[in-house]
Amino acid sequence: MSKVPQVLCLPYYTFNIYNNNNNNNILIFSLNTVLFFLCATIHTQIISLKLVLMVASAAFGGTLQYGYNLAIMNAPATFIQTFVNETFLERWDIQLKDYQVTLIWSIIVSIFSLGGFAGSLIAGPMTIRYGRKNCLLLNNVFLMTGALLAVTSRAAKSFEMIIIARVLVGINAGISMNVQPMYFGESAPKDLRGAISLSSAVFTAFGVVLGQVVGLREILGSESCWQYLLASNAIPGLVQLLTLPWFPESPRYLLIDRGDKEACIDALRRLRGCEVQSSELDEMLQEQAETKGMRARRPWELFTDRSVRWQLISVMVISSAMQLCGNDSIYFYASYIFKEAGVADDRIQYITIGTGTCELSACILCNLLVERKGRRFMLMGGYILMTVWAVVFTIALLYEHYTPWMPYISMTCIFTYIISFGLGPAGVTGVLPTEIFNQTARPAAYMIAGSMMWLNLFIIGMIFPFLVSEVREYCFVPFGAVCLLSALFVGFFLPETKGKSLSAITSEFNKLNFKGQEEKCVSPDKPLYQLGEVSLSTAL
Repeated sequence: MSKVPQVLCLPYYTFNIYNNNNNNNILIFSLNTVLFFLCATIHTQIISLKLVLMVASAAFGGTLQYGYNLAIMNAPATFIQTFVNETFLERWDIQLKDYQVTLIWSIIVSIFSLGGFAGSLIAGPMTIRYGRKNCLLLNNVFLMTGALLAVTSRAAKSFEMIIIARVLVGINAGISMNVQPMYFGESAPKDLRGAISLSSAVFTAFGVVLGQVVGLREILGSESCWQYLLASNAIPGLVQLLTLPWFPESPRYLLIDRGDKEACIDALRRLRGCEVQSSELDEMLQEQAETKGMRARRPWELFTDRSVRWQLISVMVISSAMQLCGNDSIYFYASYIFKEAGVADDRIQYITIGTGTCELSACILCNLLVERKGRRFMLMGGYILMTVWAVVFTIALLYEHYTPWMPYISMTCIFTYIISFGLGPAGVTGVLPTEIFNQTARPAAYMIAGSMMWLNLFIIGMIFPFLVSEVREYCFVPFGAVCLLSALFVGFFLPETKGKSLSAITSEFNKLNFKGQEEKCVSPDKPLYQLGEVSLSTAL
């Protein structure tokens, strides 16, 4: 394989400090950063401690798994490839060639995406049948089974067990990535819906950093411990199993899907830490009236329904762009890329931590800004910045051999690209289906959005090594084009959803869905239900 551009080794110069410090300080810094985010959320917003703890419990065993399982595959890359080669040699007396080992390694890494695709397809039916919270708890069955296969694969001398484990862990991540934002969006008050839902992205980024730290050779990234590293994802799942049962189900699910108003009011009271506000309950009752008698929608039904045409186009485009922008490829093949760039093996593990730390910091900043600046501003701004950095990065690659200080410009572009991704696309993308679809269409919308995300992640994961090898200096040009087109789409077609009710958001979309026709939606000022007498249990 031809040599990768020198710039891909540049994070070494910035994060070499980690090699000289206590490795535990890195993990402590990451934990303190997440704690700062939780405390800042409590102090800057009127939010109950119960809701914050529910978010932490669900996310620690939920979307954290996505980032964690992306990151832990970097450290044991060489060891697993050696294990695969030795297995073939012992079984069939075949010495694999380098490209064959690379192909099997690519399958082990990318099969995680196909598992995620399967998980996104079954997430919708599971949430309808079991509810949001119970779905997250049942999801740990896939995780624990995968961890068991991973930890025993070395003793069994079977790399196939690693592949199956990655599929199961992918299913777990696919379900979590769909169900958790839905759970958060339906449990949070309207004025905090974006910030609470965006915490999924914060914990995903924290999972990346945590996986990179645990993957250090001084912890579990050594040759003798790689099987325990692959199985270490069971620990966050166990934490979720022990803590999440103490928190209530989604109030909207209880009211609209189950028709249990008293359980809904009790869940709201527990999550808010005070008596239920009539305006919040009225909005839920209006959505219940609008969907009364309607069953849960199936994914293919959304494609033929004109009233949700642009909502569906929006989530498909934004979910695809989140992966086609190429950001997650850095985590998939970080060690591989840096090694090809000529970085010493003992330095690579410290470089990769910097990439995760950048995204974690940006996601926390986005969480604090999203309710002030709005979803549309953060999403469009993130993609515009990514476009700019992709252009500058390409120019820097072209002139890196002619100007001695150009590699430092390239280094800046790498990390600002990741930061720009964390400021918008990483978090806002998961919020949209909750805000623009009603209760009956929301699970199907998440199935479609998740399918697009995971399929595109698989495609990028498979072609990225070859893209870097063949295109070299122009490897970020396709990603920059995707970012530019995504920013234009958001600017022209996606309405702002911050602080708006579902009826108001639907009215905005109907201007596109029924353009040139009489608007076919009910005005948000005319509720579809009649207010009756307030019972003693809901009186304020």
